[in-house]
Amino acid sequence: MPSVEFRRLSKRYGRDEVLRALSTTLESDRFNVVLGPPGCGKSLLLRLMTGLEPADAGAILIDGRDVGDLSPGERNIGYVPQSFALYPHYRVFDNIAYPLTLAGSRRRDAEGAVRRIAEMLRIEALLDKRPDQLSGGEKQRVAIARGLVKDTTLFVLDDPLTGLDFKLREQLFDDLRVMREALGATFVYTTSDPLESLILADHVHLLNDGRIVEAGPVEAVYRAPRHLHSMQLLGFPRTNVLAGTLETNSGRVTCRTELFEVPVTLSDGEASDFGASRGVKAGVRAEHLVLGDVLRDRNVHIPVEVVLAEDLGGELVVHLDAGEHRLITVLRHERGVDLDERDLIAQVAPESIIVFDDEHLQCVASGGDGRRG
Repeated sequence: MPSVEFRRLSKRYGRDEVLRALSTTLESDRFNVVLGPPGCGKSLLLRLMTGLEPADAGAILIDGRDVGDLSPGERNIGYVPQSFALYPHYRVFDNIAYPLTLAGSRRRDAEGAVRRIAEMLRIEALLDKRPDQLSGGEKQRVAIARGLVKDTTLFVLDDPLTGLDFKLREQLFDDLRVMREALGATFVYTTSDPLESLILADHVHLLNDGRIVEAGPVEAVYRAPRHLHSMQLLGFPRTNVLAGTLETNSGRVTCRTELFEVPVTLSDGEASDFGASRGVKAGVRAEHLVLGDVLRDRNVHIPVEVVLAEDLGGELVVHLDAGEHRLITVLRHERGVDLDERDLIAQVAPESIIVFDDEHLQCVASGGDGRRG
């Protein structure tokens, strides 16, 4: 299966440099997700990859071959755009078959490919309908089928589930994972939704400010982010971030914020001779800030007051005041915590605290004995 490598890829529009010497490798035979905030250049990256736009600098290699001079057709990439873009006067069958028709496939071959992909997406009953007879979810399935019908092993999907309700998206999550394995293909999928990334990705590539700040297996990046942007992008609800200092005294290194002081273990390659202190940011994921459990001496304890509780059905997202700081945690209903109680304590295990330097936002230490999560 093909791998894709971006080497110092750059693209600007006027004075606006959207992609800045971007480098990363999309893993072969994997579900690769490019995650980043809206407007960060995710769609542009796919347009450069598919040949719909030229890069200003850098190279794109597919299976080690520079494809910069190849047309979109010569790159042989299946493409699912953000918009449905279905032809209203075509039947669903002909909409799906359109890429094959363009490539000169015989009718018999095209029919077999269309019916195979329609069966995978459970839309066989729609093949004789027209787009104006379809619901939004059905149109999206047709658009995905059209992008995946091509005879190739490299597919790119540009945030294809945006605008769908969660129930439909949840169904398509399962479908896309099954289809990637059934096709034995490399998938590249863009989104700004961290939950989509956690559900779909084998490998995640975090795009921020025109560059990939971190890439790797999604579970590894989630549990041990090497960059603060990684921790903030990949996770829901938002990460709690506190300004602080990293202090050293007689070989003992401590992270001190306004809410807690905790011993930390420096990351590999970090020197302990940085002087008396250095500015840092301490990150704690919302699910690691525990409310209402039995207090444990080894944990950090933070007095808090409840400001707001958002009921998501199976759990509550609880906003807390801790002095001048606003924190957020996730609470399952079965814990039975009395949120009206005045003297609430939030606690976090030291190893769940990850420390990033102020200047480059790179991970420099973790709490306790260095184990994270």
